[in-house]
Amino acid sequence: MYAIIETGGKQFRVEEGSTIAVEKLDAEAGAEVQIDRVLMFGGDAFAVGAPYIEGAAVTAEVVKHALGEKIVVYKKRRRHDSHKKQGHRQELTTLKITSLKQA
Repeated sequence: MYAIIETGGKQFRVEEGSTIAVEKLDAEAGAEVQIDRVLMFGGDAFAVGAPYIEGAAVTAEVVKHALGEKIVVYKKRRRHDSHKKQGHRQELTTLKITSLKQA
């Protein structure tokens, strides 16, 4: 069985035992997090929410906090001798899915 969840404005397809990297969550490493924004369940029992499934939840364990890859943003205005270089590294939280609960 799998589920599609929403966290940090993005959607992820998760199964029990899978590992995902999401935008930073306010939880310590080793803590359990419950995500109740479940959009869909698939597999044997198929369910679709409108937009979320009532009473459904995904439980995950926080593995670690880290920084994502560096992204370089470069803007140049031609013929104006103007340019701007900027970098960004997104803060990420790695989650290990422990259980899926359907309503």
